Amino acid sequence: MPYARIAEHEIEYEGIPVAGTQQWAAYLAIYAPSTNPMHRNSVFPRQHVAAEEVFLTKEAAEEGALKAAKALLESKAPPA
Repeated sequence: MPYARIAEHEIEYEGIPVAGTQQWAAYLAIYAPSTNPMHRNSVFPRQHVAAEEVFLTKEAAEEGALKAAKALLESKAPPA
């Protein structure tokens, strides 16, 4: 599963084939920093995101998941 960091958040994202089709679904999980190095603080449990979009490749689905992660984190950022 691909992994990225956005600020202090750990992002796991992946493209999963949709059964019975040639399409892919975008999945995402977001973790925040934790004081315990043996535990990750899940702030967005692994789930299907960008469900309204059709992805024809695994890479496109992964890109859609990462885009959703960025949008979620930006929407939760404190105002400047």
